[in-house]
Amino acid sequence: MSALQALKSTFKGDLLTPDDDGYDQAIARWARNAARRAAIVAFVKDAEDVSAAILYAKQNNLPIAIKGGGHNPSGASSSEGGLVIDLSRHLNTARIDPEKKLGYVGGGAIWETVDKAAIQHGLATVGGTVNHINLVLGGGYGWLSGEHGLAIDNLATIITADGTIRTVNETEHPDLFWAIRGGGSNFGVVTEFVLRLHPQRRTVFAGPAVFPGDALQNIHDVTLAWRKQGPSPKEGMIQVLTRGGPGRQPCVVLFMFYNGSEEEAREVYKAFFDLKPIADQVKEIPYEELNALQNKIAGPGQNVYLRGAFAPDPIPQDLLTRALARVAALSAPDAYTVALLIEYFPLSVANAVPDDATAYPRGLPPNVLAAVYTREDGAAVLTYIRDTARALTDMFAEASGTKIGYGNYSPDSDALPTEGAVPADKAKELFGANYPRLQQIKKQYDPDLVFRKWFNITPA
Repeated sequence: MSALQALKSTFKGDLLTPDDDGYDQAIARWARNAARRAAIVAFVKDAEDVSAAILYAKQNNLPIAIKGGGHNPSGASSSEGGLVIDLSRHLNTARIDPEKKLGYVGGGAIWETVDKAAIQHGLATVGGTVNHINLVLGGGYGWLSGEHGLAIDNLATIITADGTIRTVNETEHPDLFWAIRGGGSNFGVVTEFVLRLHPQRRTVFAGPAVFPGDALQNIHDVTLAWRKQGPSPKEGMIQVLTRGGPGRQPCVVLFMFYNGSEEEAREVYKAFFDLKPIADQVKEIPYEELNALQNKIAGPGQNVYLRGAFAPDPIPQDLLTRALARVAALSAPDAYTVALLIEYFPLSVANAVPDDATAYPRGLPPNVLAAVYTREDGAAVLTYIRDTARALTDMFAEASGTKIGYGNYSPDSDALPTEGAVPADKAKELFGANYPRLQQIKKQYDPDLVFRKWFNITPA
């Protein structure tokens, strides 16, 4: 009996190789350019399947990738010639305990599943700003961050496997619980998240308001005043520099959020609405639709390059003016959609967590994300979208004096289109003073670098 046949004899999930029906669909990702031809795709059913797949990969010297939501365009959830542990087929549900206010969420569940299950009980937790992703371990910003911090701050327990199955929380393996909250997939495969939930009203005020590009200076002035007075935890905004509307003219799109009624929200954002948007689609919507607002732009099946940076705070007017002009120039070819997103989430709750309380450093400035989409293919296309994202984020990185941005908006695909990992010096910069402790924990739990598809932590 071959090693693969032996694995199949005990494996409860599904194992696919390149000769099997459904293989091409199994290796497809949200971003078309993130697909890699794995030797084996293991759709695991439980932690025992995960453990068996890891042991098989180690015995056969196969690199491992972990797929939860499969949203990273750099290929971090794929493996050329390796083994992919895919949680999305069987471990994709969310069970809610309304009395304990906890959500038991499969490692392959996406935020849409969590949002819809929790709100049925008048509950919610911090998720992403699109709902077809799974981003807990790298930090996790979302519309509810103003009230409840980052996604990792709402993580109560995980069940993880690295060949050994462990329940990990503040009392069981607390060192690993510390490391995995920010350390991403460096330490194992999470088969279940236990998330803290919070009371949540059934409707929120949210949606896009579109302004012409020449309104940018006024938007900047109103934004400064809004942030100076201190947005309440119920507020949040993503400002997008892009092209849109008839003729694909340069414009500024404000995705607004207020965790309350439309009447209250329009008073809160009155100064923005007084600037007379050319399109106003902001309204009171069911909570579960909130994280779907950007889905139309960020739909699957495109070639995508994402790159993040931290913004100087406040952002100078001239930097925004230059950035919009650059976006307009780089998105002039009709084949490319270019968006530069600036996230304004109130961060006092997230930043109140001490730097050493989790692996994820605090003192967080606003995030900037360059997102470049195209349905064209070819090496020149991939180079163009990469260079476009880098050109835009470099403007903000230089102004803020930082070399790296939010981890879930990286790696910046230095290894595109093969590996989806970043050099160790970038991991050191991302984790800052927490890096030496992460190295010690990496040495204990993964000294052989089995898990190395994100920000690689070098064992001590």
